[in-house]
Order: sequence, then C-alpha cells, then structure tokens
Amino acid sequence: MGILWAIIIGVVIGAIAKLIMPGRDPGGFWITALLGIAGARVAKLVGQAVGWYGPNDSAGFVASIIGAIIILAIYRTFRRPRSLGV
Repeated sequence: MGILWAIIIGVVIGAIAKLIMPGRDPGGFWITALLGIAGARVAKLVGQAVGWYGPNDSAGFVASIIGAIIILAIYRTFRRPRSLGV
C-alpha cells in the first residue's frame, strides 16, 4: 500500500509543480508521479541537512512541491532543444 500511496501523492505534487511552473514539459502520468516523488525526496534530504526533519520524518506537502519545482527547473536548465532534422 505504501508504493501506491507514494504514486498517488507523487502525481498530486508533480501536477501542482507543473501548474506553478508553466511551460511545456514532457511526460504524462508516470513522469509527473516520478517528478513528485523525487521532489519529496529532495525536500526530505534538504530538510534533514538543515535540521528541519529527523531520520524518520517525511517532508511536508509544501516542501515536496518546492522540491519538485527545483527538479523541474534543473531539468529545464539542462534540456537541449531538439533539432528539426534539417
């Protein structure tokens, strides 16, 4: 049940992050879920590093969204534009 819960929350967090950062991003359901799950993981790691979360604490909802936005911004920074095959 934990994996299913992580996917559901990941989709919600990823979708909110994509709505906050408008622009064209690839991916459907699974990419959005992975974006949200990775954002929560980033938020937890950063939170533990600065002392906000303990080893058994999970990241908060807002922190997870901010983590997903950070990952989305990094993706957009390193994304290479595709050539048109000219």
